[in-house]
Amino acid sequence: MAKPPSKRKKATSAASTDSTSAANSVNEDISQQVDPGSVTINVTAVEVPELTEQEISDRLLLERKVERAFFEAGKALMELRDRRLYRSTHKTFEEYCRSRFGYTRMAATYKIAAATVLENLSTIGLQNAEITTDGLQPPKMSTNGLQNVEMSTSGLQILPTNERQVRPLVALEPEVQRTAWQQAVHEAGGKVPTGRIVKDVVQRIMERTKVPNTYQIGEVCQIIVKDNPELRGKGGCWAIITAVNEFSCTVETWNGEYTIGLQHLKSYNYLPAECEQMQVICDRISRVYSDSLEETVKNLLQSLGKVNRPYLTGVEEKLLSVVELEYEKDNSLND
Repeated sequence: MAKPPSKRKKATSAASTDSTSAANSVNEDISQQVDPGSVTINVTAVEVPELTEQEISDRLLLERKVERAFFEAGKALMELRDRRLYRSTHKTFEEYCRSRFGYTRMAATYKIAAATVLENLSTIGLQNAEITTDGLQPPKMSTNGLQNVEMSTSGLQILPTNERQVRPLVALEPEVQRTAWQQAVHEAGGKVPTGRIVKDVVQRIMERTKVPNTYQIGEVCQIIVKDNPELRGKGGCWAIITAVNEFSCTVETWNGEYTIGLQHLKSYNYLPAECEQMQVICDRISRVYSDSLEETVKNLLQSLGKVNRPYLTGVEEKLLSVVELEYEKDNSLND
């Protein structure tokens, strides 16, 4: 009974040997007859279907949505702030942004400012860089001495795709923003420039248009908004210079401290004694102002923060004194 399996085993072994011999024989024949370097391998080509017109349209739409994500965020934040849609859950917009989105006040401000800049760039009818057989045409010089470029490669506007590309432009006036962006696109070879390129262009413009800072510490100025979203609500307010920088001044207002570009300040040319009097008024208002005050009190203090004279009228003085007394009373109760 043990022999049949043994025979089958030998047969299998023989078959294996024959198979190996046959394979070796074939390999020997191939090695003798064919040069491996000249072997041709046939690969079946896989045809990739072209995008349909609808798919091309969908792709462009989706790309635009991705590119405009930061713009939509900035516009939404602006509306939330301006309509005070946070008031049912938070006292201030800053508290709301930090709680709901994890944004600091500065981060939210930058997003709103970036959206404003993009809106400025997208509504001017910018044309993308003209392309010739030799490449981009050289930039033309504008009347203000800055290079001006017309941009277009595909009939679509070349616009920023993220906040980092836009942020350096916030410091410029709207018309200069457009010129700076066109120049940055040119330096990027007709493509969307990086934030670094935009920042370098803006820095060169600021150096060429540098205006000497003649303000002095303690001087009282009026804040001029000039379409700067970071100064929304501060138009017409007085401010006292606390630090003089190269392109800006740090100022103290009735409700906080800000760093403002020179183009957004206008001196009242008050006498030294008048400036000192305004400093006293500023200190008095700052001590009592807070977002937790009743709206009528806040409105009063805000109106005092916009007086265009170095003194308070008799009625204004009495009203401010009443608020100060209430503030002191509340503090004593809390203590």
